[in-house]
Amino acid sequence: MCLRQQVFLNSLLFIFALTERKNEPRMIWGAVLSTTTQRPIIAVGDLVWDVLVKPNGILLPGGDTTGRIALAPGGSAANVAAWIARSGTPAGFVGKVGADVFGDLVVADLEREGVAAHVSRTKEHDTGVILVLIDRAGQRSMVTNQAADFHLLAEDVPEASLTACGHVHITAWSIFTNPPRAAAIRAAQIAKAAGATVSFDPASYQMIREIGYDKFARYTADLPVDILFPNREEGQALTGETDPQTIAQGLHERYNGALIVLKLDKDGCFVLAQDHAGHYPTSDGPVVDATGAGDAFDGAFLASYARDGDLAAAAKFANEVGSWVVARYGARPPADAELRAILKRNA
Repeated sequence: MCLRQQVFLNSLLFIFALTERKNEPRMIWGAVLSTTTQRPIIAVGDLVWDVLVKPNGILLPGGDTTGRIALAPGGSAANVAAWIARSGTPAGFVGKVGADVFGDLVVADLEREGVAAHVSRTKEHDTGVILVLIDRAGQRSMVTNQAADFHLLAEDVPEASLTACGHVHITAWSIFTNPPRAAAIRAAQIAKAAGATVSFDPASYQMIREIGYDKFARYTADLPVDILFPNREEGQALTGETDPQTIAQGLHERYNGALIVLKLDKDGCFVLAQDHAGHYPTSDGPVVDATGAGDAFDGAFLASYARDGDLAAAAKFANEVGSWVVARYGARPPADAELRAILKRNA
């Protein structure tokens, strides 16, 4: 990156932090429940900046067009942590960012969400950035650079915090390469040994297909999984099946009786446990940008399920939150009256 580009991006981030985010109305999400009454849920993985690009027309090779471009905090694991906190449950995050202004601002934003940030800093790698291309239907495709978040090491993992938590969430973005694979698996194992449960989101059907199921299975062999959060395409990539109930049953058996929460986009979700099987539809609504909707779903489900153990209530709440997110830009849109009403109903 040339000096002019660096100065320009730093200026954008500075303006973002001191104007737009500072002036937007925010709720103190993490204050709803105290960690003295409920052990926190910790997400381990990526904390990055999303550059959201939605062209107004078709972008032809060598061509130009206008469109909407926005800068927003992101990272799959960080999004999950933010939505756990927004849903009223104590939340933490473990990850790594660069020792740069990008890292300063993205960590500060996560802390403003009410998340306890256990973040390592490095001068060797920049804070991560993801280019998110959004089509007319609101579906997104991503290009991820392998920055600081891909260099989380086992020695970076905060053992005391993980031992004290009630649940750990891992995304496959921390599994596809090593590092950070060893760090993510170690974090899950530390928490599991201390009595916590572990959830896992397979994250990317394209990456699963590119590396192959056998290699994916080897990568995850030492990862304890109590709850699995695949979407439809990831479930198909992992099982070869297309029917949601058949996908869920196959994964339930493959992951030793884990709770399977299969995300079905506009069709809601299918939940399968030892003594529970149910399809939970979602309401129709606009799809502006699907970025982070699955992460929001995971966070809302985990927060609700940790609170009262009701699978049906957790599924319905997660559907509501996911639908709210896809109707707006970014993975963590500013709260509005509609979201506050959703959260109040499910408190």
